[in-house]
Amino acid sequence: MDRPNYITPAGYAALRAEYEQLFATERPALVETISWAAGNGDRSENGDYIYGRKRLREIDRRLGWLAKRMKAAKVVDPARQEDRSRALFGATITIADEDEHERVLTLVGDDETDAGAGRIGWNAPLARALRGAAVGDVRRVELPAGAREYEVIALSYPTE
Repeated sequence: MDRPNYITPAGYAALRAEYEQLFATERPALVETISWAAGNGDRSENGDYIYGRKRLREIDRRLGWLAKRMKAAKVVDPARQEDRSRALFGATITIADEDEHERVLTLVGDDETDAGAGRIGWNAPLARALRGAAVGDVRRVELPAGAREYEVIALSYPTE
């Protein structure tokens, strides 16, 4: 990876919890099922064995991806942000477009995005445009639907 994988402590904890759940609970249970199914004889028509092996590959692939993301993660606590006058990682920003429609967004790591909850990835086009903005700044964003301008109405960070 050529750029850091910024992530909040809560986002890192979620990645870690998923890894632990897959590694300590789901994978061992699946290995036990595969072992049982393999002991039943003909494996070519054994649905438990075939599905189990396929699911085991999926779990192993996901575990590898999670391990890689956690290794590259740089945990940044937004509550400890020193410059709270600018939109930096972890900021919650209220923006308004040209039609005065307001949106509240939080800049989070790319692994913890949830557009429906207003959490956008640090490297998303809108987040890149808002980086470093202060209250009152107007930023132009090139989106797939065309260029838009947003004004920063409010800016806040979580408290410790």
